[in-house]
Amino acid sequence: MITFAAALTIGCNSNKPKVNEPLADSGRTERTENMLENLKQLGDSGVYMFGHHDDTVYGIGWEADYTNDSTIGAKSDVKSVCGDLPAVLSFDLGHIELGDDQNLDGVPFDYIRKEAINHFDHGGLVTLSWHLNNPLSSGSSWVADSLKDIEQNTVTAVLEGGEKHELFLGWIDKVADFINSLETPYGVKVPVVFRPWHEHTGSWFWWGQDFCTAEQYKALWKMTAERLKEKGVVNALLAYSPGTEPNGEVEKYLERYPGDEIIDVLGLDAYCSAPNADSTLILDFAQKLDRNLAMVAKVAKEHGKAMALTETGYEGIKTAEWWTMTLAPILAKHPISYILVWRNARENPTHHFAPYPGHISASDFIKFYNLNETLFLHDVNALYLKRK
Repeated sequence: MITFAAALTIGCNSNKPKVNEPLADSGRTERTENMLENLKQLGDSGVYMFGHHDDTVYGIGWEADYTNDSTIGAKSDVKSVCGDLPAVLSFDLGHIELGDDQNLDGVPFDYIRKEAINHFDHGGLVTLSWHLNNPLSSGSSWVADSLKDIEQNTVTAVLEGGEKHELFLGWIDKVADFINSLETPYGVKVPVVFRPWHEHTGSWFWWGQDFCTAEQYKALWKMTAERLKEKGVVNALLAYSPGTEPNGEVEKYLERYPGDEIIDVLGLDAYCSAPNADSTLILDFAQKLDRNLAMVAKVAKEHGKAMALTETGYEGIKTAEWWTMTLAPILAKHPISYILVWRNARENPTHHFAPYPGHISASDFIKFYNLNETLFLHDVNALYLKRK
């Protein structure tokens, strides 16, 4: 745990001279490889980092001033409740493939870049997802009923020999350019966890279960990994994150696994969908989460991978003690390195997964923050400084 904190806070002084980063045998930077090893160690340490998607760029009732660099890292719903930023920040690259200046949620990519570098400089971990458009139908990542006849052929179209293959390679190149641009003023490439092709065990994305074969899905991953490497990306770990559809069955979880040579982090996306705080459905969620995390832990140990709860949450957080009575007891049982709850949408106040001031779960979240098991940004910095 101490090693982990030190690795993420090395070089926090922007006045440092430029450095030449050595590469490990894998071809990635040594910092990136160290981050992977630290995530593995963290999973065995009994503590985990807390993360929140888009935490510092907008929240309930506010939005950062994207034209003003002084707002970077300055505000956060999580920080407003507990006084600390998440240890993990997540951002999405959707629409970068289109050449847009802003992502699918209206956040400028230049601002995301600055947030990512700033968070790394303060000891935090950055993860990136990619809700990209459909290159065949020009629709979104989400499959539309009216376009299913077209969208079911998208993966075929982007693979080698497909009609959209060259276009799609160009899309991956834009992702590579962005990840390559994550460099501090003193020349350090920011290590990130990149998580494309997620929740493929469902069928709501065009790369999902019903829209390609297992071999095609694996080929999609292989093409992505190889292209990123060809474009010189040396600072990205790759995360595999099915949904809960495998329901604890290892064979189903690994059915479309692209291989140990590609994947670094084994994840799980699991959401509670209980309307009106239905206690029976919340209990069902907790039991299913427990079962699936036990399965991922088994696979991670056998394959020598880091493990994370790559997306989770309860939209609206309709119970006051969600954090300490539902989520924390399950997380304490499994060797996860971090958890990530989804965003607090400024355009839709009911679509939130972290508390904000005045929320019914805010006081319980402070208890969650104070648990020995949870790490926020100050925690990783304090551990490093104490060791130093």
